[in-house]
Amino acid sequence: MDMDVALRELGVTDDVLTQDEKDQLDRDGFLPLKGILTAEEVAAINERLAELTAAEGDRAGLEVHQERGTDRLADLVNKDPRFEVCFSHPRVLAAMRHVLGEFKLSSLNSRAALPGEGHQGLHVDFGHPVQPGEYEVCNSIWLLDDFTPENGATRVVPGSHRRATMPGDEMPNPGADHPDQIQLLGTAGTVVIFNSHLWHGGTKNHTNNPRRALHSYFARRHLPQQLDQQTYIRLNTYNRLTPAQHFILGVT
Repeated sequence: MDMDVALRELGVTDDVLTQDEKDQLDRDGFLPLKGILTAEEVAAINERLAELTAAEGDRAGLEVHQERGTDRLADLVNKDPRFEVCFSHPRVLAAMRHVLGEFKLSSLNSRAALPGEGHQGLHVDFGHPVQPGEYEVCNSIWLLDDFTPENGATRVVPGSHRRATMPGDEMPNPGADHPDQIQLLGTAGTVVIFNSHLWHGGTKNHTNNPRRALHSYFARRHLPQQLDQQTYIRLNTYNRLTPAQHFILGVT
């Protein structure tokens, strides 16, 4: 199994993304893909996340990260087959191939910004700046609620992935607004691909309901994963997945 074979078996072809979509991802550092999930799929995922959050209690998200003011879950690869779409959808995988070349899943987590919470400073998901085109990590946000200006939608600085700097190199306070920032607004079921070297951060949820999302995060194959999939993979998970999916997870 290699990258080309795995992607072909998962339905990735040269025309899965248009040239305009690839150009937008290169230029802006993000690309919304509408309608990846149906309303029924969104509802089923939200129901399962609520069950897992209740069952895991104060240990929820502990495999990777816990964050005050949010509900987080991690290791979702093992926690329900309905999450498999997040590392198997052809449009998402094609975008990762375009940004990263040879890649694997790094982690699959959820994050729900609670009412009155969720603000983050602008940051990138890598430890140091990289030169344009030498990207190491790329993320996808799976919108499980409509992302609105009021409910904590992620903010980004378009094109900042090409600056080869970190937010703290240019901003005295990365928690403050940036003059070029925009929010990633969209309807539930949309997936936003974003280059993880793009400056980004959650915003405060001013509504009375959580703002829910999945984060399917990918890295180049030479990097360690945020969650070591080989260590965590459960036998029943391994057995239900295909060899192509094993390759994307980096498990043998």
